Amino acid sequence: MSSVFTKIIHGELPSYKIAEDDKFYAFLDIHPLKEGHTLVVPKHEVDYFFDIEVDLLQEYIIFSKRVAKSIEKSVPCLRVGLTVIGLEVPHAHIHLIPIHGVLDRSASCVDLEIAPDRML
Repeated sequence: MSSVFTKIIHGELPSYKIAEDDKFYAFLDIHPLKEGHTLVVPKHEVDYFFDIEVDLLQEYIIFSKRVAKSIEKSVPCLRVGLTVIGLEVPHAHIHLIPIHGVLDRSASCVDLEIAPDRML
């Protein structure tokens, strides 16, 4: 069965797409910790981040870096934090979260409600 992220990649579920190429897809998290919180996923479904082949993993980080640089230009922040947890959905994913301090990327933060017009 396809993960929710695979369904998003295939257009079966809606998303606020940030970037895409032939191997990766980046979209806004619907339960963001901060405005601009973005998920980056490989299009090929892999459950565990560290099971991704080395060559693809290198490309994944480079793609994520480009997305992070775009977030920095769009959302006021000191940095974009990168977190890999991997328990929420059985599809490897990177969280890119605009931060002002280390606690801004904590999974214990309350999800923000962001108006749809800010999700563009």
